[in-house]
Amino acid sequence: MRNCKYILDPADLQYKRVHLPWKKKILRFLFWFGLSVAVSSGYFKVYENYFGSPKEKLLGQEIENMKLKYSLLERRLGDATRSVAYLQQSDETRFRPILNLEPVPSSYRNPGYGGVDRYREFSGLTYASLIVSSLEKVNTLVNMTKVQEESFKDIAERRDQWIDEFEHTPWICPVDVSIPRGDGIKLREVHPVLGTTRWHFGQDFSCPYGTQIYATGNGKITVAGWNSDGFGNHVIIDHGYGFRSIYGHLSKIEVPVGLNVKRGDLIGLSGNSGTSSGPHLHYQVDLYGNHQNPMHFFTDDLSQEDYLKMITVLSSRSKLR
Repeated sequence: MRNCKYILDPADLQYKRVHLPWKKKILRFLFWFGLSVAVSSGYFKVYENYFGSPKEKLLGQEIENMKLKYSLLERRLGDATRSVAYLQQSDETRFRPILNLEPVPSSYRNPGYGGVDRYREFSGLTYASLIVSSLEKVNTLVNMTKVQEESFKDIAERRDQWIDEFEHTPWICPVDVSIPRGDGIKLREVHPVLGTTRWHFGQDFSCPYGTQIYATGNGKITVAGWNSDGFGNHVIIDHGYGFRSIYGHLSKIEVPVGLNVKRGDLIGLSGNSGTSSGPHLHYQVDLYGNHQNPMHFFTDDLSQEDYLKMITVLSSRSKLR
């Protein structure tokens, strides 16, 4: 048989089968088994060196996926940073200059971190540069966003103040724009009633008797009654922000002292009371006690129809409030 071994016995010249002891059989088995294991291990090491193990391949794929995710994250962070930078530019070149706000200091927008290694815990990692780069961009974006949020709060607050100031400034004509103008601010060599030289500190409107007179800005009625110095029946509105407006020679007053009025509210009717040569409205604007030219506070570009539409809208808003 192929697996059996025979030797020639010289004594009787016959081939006899050789029977190995069990110890030799076990040793032979262990030898060949060990040899097989060694050869297999050698082949496996060679394969690993050239092709890598399945576990290494899996880890390598995970690393590549991680690098791709970090790359996409940095791209998104870059887009977000550019968007916030655009808001910063609009903040500095548009909103703040228009609202007379000081620019945000560069040291506040770009704070330094000298002497501190903020990312020391990642220094021993293989791909630490990827993590640190992303964290730096995240921290930069967070700081930019916080600063911009605070800046927008300042802008919103100043905007509300500006709107309030605009609403309180006497910006419209107190009567229908179709009504002819009389004397403006000037030195009258001969006063039409007194006959003496006297300054005229407002703008006269040649209103027919009973013409409706409107508040030219939001404010509080501080005077509503007779004036012995020449204005006759008159109304004074304190608009705040240093402004006050005066409406003189009225035939009727429609508002009491202490009332808060809105731009476009009816405050009285024109007349001929006080020192007056005929029915008209004397309109005066003062800023911190200095007389201003009322003609600088409204436009003549409106038509009569547009003016009346404006008064209607303003009156409706006032009622809604």
